[in-house]
Amino acid sequence: MDGDDRGTGLQKTAREPGLVWCYRCDEKGVSVLDAALPPPDTPFRWIHLNLSDQRSLRWLEERPEFGPSIHALMLTRDSHQRCVVEGGVVGLLLHDFERGFDPSSVGRIGSLHVALSDGLLVTGRYRPLHSADLFRARLEEGEAAEDAETALGVLLATLTDSMGSLVLDLTTELLDAEENLLVDDLAPDTRRLIAARRRAAQLHRMIGGMRATLQRLERQPGLPPELAPVAQRFQPRLSALDTDIVAAQNQLKLLRDELDLQAAQRINSNIYLLSILTALMMPATLVTGFFGMNTSGLPFAQGQHGTLMATIVALVSAGGSYWLLKLMGLVRRQ
Repeated sequence: MDGDDRGTGLQKTAREPGLVWCYRCDEKGVSVLDAALPPPDTPFRWIHLNLSDQRSLRWLEERPEFGPSIHALMLTRDSHQRCVVEGGVVGLLLHDFERGFDPSSVGRIGSLHVALSDGLLVTGRYRPLHSADLFRARLEEGEAAEDAETALGVLLATLTDSMGSLVLDLTTELLDAEENLLVDDLAPDTRRLIAARRRAAQLHRMIGGMRATLQRLERQPGLPPELAPVAQRFQPRLSALDTDIVAAQNQLKLLRDELDLQAAQRINSNIYLLSILTALMMPATLVTGFFGMNTSGLPFAQGQHGTLMATIVALVSAGGSYWLLKLMGLVRRQ
């Protein structure tokens, strides 16, 4: 009997998907967030899957409401942002930052797979994403997700707020770096500027792609009418964020130009100083070279103060060179 129960439990475990967390909302509006698969008769369910688990792929294949296009979008490894509407089910592939061991850190761009039908929202990822924790935090704080419309609004709002926070942090970092450079003459770390440039390019790609995806979703003929206003509502803010990130990229370019200009000025100053020193030392070098010849009839060779006299001639020649350069306007204060 125990063996039969163990075998039944193993079969049940094999059929369940690789869950990260689940959310359900019943008829009374009571919401529960846990790690167990909600009952099929629950009015609304939000299931977040680990797509690297083969059980999740098998579970998605068994969903009768997901057509071939939705199924292919949920399983694809392609990271291109796009949308699909098939049989009243909305499929989205959106960008998000991958998360490492530190939940507050963000890294490479990953993909969030979304399938939304009446009463069911399925999200999945192949690698841990930054937004998954934000989704869960909002739901734990009592964010309403009672149907497909409100759940899609929570999902898009979370992604938009997350990218908006990253854009604000990037803009603030660049403003501080520019202020330190222009006021305190403190040059920023080059590695931080390279990281900021990479982050700006990532955000521009993510925000622009998400806005274009929502625009295409709004024009899909089979889109449920209650979801069209949700897709339209976030487009102005994404457009504003895209404008902000382009402005941050331009600010970063100006900051790099200022750093390059200051570096060029320092190089020019050093070259100018070396040129003046070379011009001053050249006559003295010529004098010392002349008196260093082992030939007969050299001036001051027979006297007691020949070395002193040669030194005076070298200094006078160097001073004459300096006076001549100043007279020609080639010596100036830096």
